[in-house]
Amino acid sequence: MKKVLSLISLVLIAGLVLAGCSGQKDAGEKKAGPKVMKLGIVTNKDRSLTKGLVKFAEIVEKETGGSIKAEVFADGVLGGDRQVIEALQMGTVHGTAVSTGVVAAFAPRFDAFDLPFLFKDKQTAFKVFDGPIGQEVLGDLPKAKLIGLAYWENGFRHLTNNKREVKTAEDIKGLKIRTLESKVHVEAWKTLGANPTPMSFSQLYTALEQSVVDGQENPYGNVVASKFNEVQKYLTNTGHIYNANVFLVSKPFWDSLTEKEREAIKKAAIEARDYQRQLNEKEDQDSVAILKEKGMKITDLNPGEKEKMQQMLQPLYQQVAKTVGGDLVDRIVAATKQ
Repeated sequence: MKKVLSLISLVLIAGLVLAGCSGQKDAGEKKAGPKVMKLGIVTNKDRSLTKGLVKFAEIVEKETGGSIKAEVFADGVLGGDRQVIEALQMGTVHGTAVSTGVVAAFAPRFDAFDLPFLFKDKQTAFKVFDGPIGQEVLGDLPKAKLIGLAYWENGFRHLTNNKREVKTAEDIKGLKIRTLESKVHVEAWKTLGANPTPMSFSQLYTALEQSVVDGQENPYGNVVASKFNEVQKYLTNTGHIYNANVFLVSKPFWDSLTEKEREAIKKAAIEARDYQRQLNEKEDQDSVAILKEKGMKITDLNPGEKEKMQQMLQPLYQQVAKTVGGDLVDRIVAATKQ
């Protein structure tokens, strides 16, 4: 009888051990779950850049079989551009798409891409950014705890203001203009006689509304999506800078991923880039008509004024060439003419 009881006890104990192990395994699996990838951006939900991040999130979840779940935080809720990049460095935010001019504060050679009147059209810009030069400069980012995977599109920047119609370089003088937090952008507007004020995009509408600044410069899509027409009377088609947005991933987050997950993110960054560029092109085509309908005065520069501005800004090319080192500026200029 004692032997039977002992046998029963052993069976019960073994069952409890197995159940415990099974419970621990289930708890471990539950704890692992999907990796959450936080994506932050300053633009609102209607802007092509934000929609590009949403598309990226969809592709990543599909390509990883759900091992990565990406969440998009728009409207600057995670901070301005610089704050989001700093969060990427720390690993508290995991991805974003940020203007090259802002990225240059963390990897200086990106300044070369924001030289005024560098790109004659979008196709030329795509050729440079997607080609050997663009990929080479992305290679500067890991030293700053960032991974750059692709160049998305912000677009050609145009000047708006609430003071006067701008048709000549002379008309720019004295205007208080919000710029990106970029040395190249600030120096360009100083050279043209304006009073540049760098600030975060998330602060811009209020600054315009309260006349802290007279104007700003952004692609058409940002003007429409952020309703700057409500606080700006005039838009001039300057097209002074083509602005790419670098799709960035936090290096600490990147280092935590499997090789398969990294490949999925690379693929998603390129597919979402193509999708976002298409959306941005449509925004460009639609935005001018929308702004005219809403009462904004849209003006072209007088003949010869763009060339005059280009000449005024030539010293900036030499200045940036010295800052970024090597022959990068010369190589980019040569590539735009091929």
